[in-house]
Amino acid sequence: METITTYTGVEFAPRDPDPTSVSLTDIAHALSLLCRGNGHVTHFYSVGQHSLNCAREAAARGYSPLVQLGCLLHDASEAYLCDIPRPLKAAMETYRQDEARLQSCIEGVLLPAPLSEEDRGQIKAIDDDLLYTELPRLLGRSDIVPTPLAAEPDLNLLPFNQVEQEFLDLYHRLLAACAAG
Repeated sequence: METITTYTGVEFAPRDPDPTSVSLTDIAHALSLLCRGNGHVTHFYSVGQHSLNCAREAAARGYSPLVQLGCLLHDASEAYLCDIPRPLKAAMETYRQDEARLQSCIEGVLLPAPLSEEDRGQIKAIDDDLLYTELPRLLGRSDIVPTPLAAEPDLNLLPFNQVEQEFLDLYHRLLAACAAG
């Protein structure tokens, strides 16, 4: 099986993931360096920053710490596969299968409990709502009406190491909140 070398030096097989090779450090680092919108944005805006905004939106909506954690990790597979724009991804059946298998593996390692279908629906809605807020602001798309959000997303240019550290810190806070019940 083909592998990639991760930030921490692990040989990782994204198409046949080994749960023991999943690394929160690798995920936070890679997502902080992956640009949303295939790089077609007015300034660098990472998948990691988008994930932080999704988790904050879940908190503002009063969703459980598990859903907030699910929002933070909803694009974690992209740390190993990269971010592919939706119109292209829709035509890539094998990629979507690999992505689903990898995302399931990551969730099994990094989430303290499985997500319900309701949880997944809340996460998907937040991801979509953030997309339709990001597009007008980061792509200058005046033809798209932003979705009202409960929290104002941070779309500012942020240093990747700040995003990486915030991702790690928020993960650990949410994991502790899940454990506290």
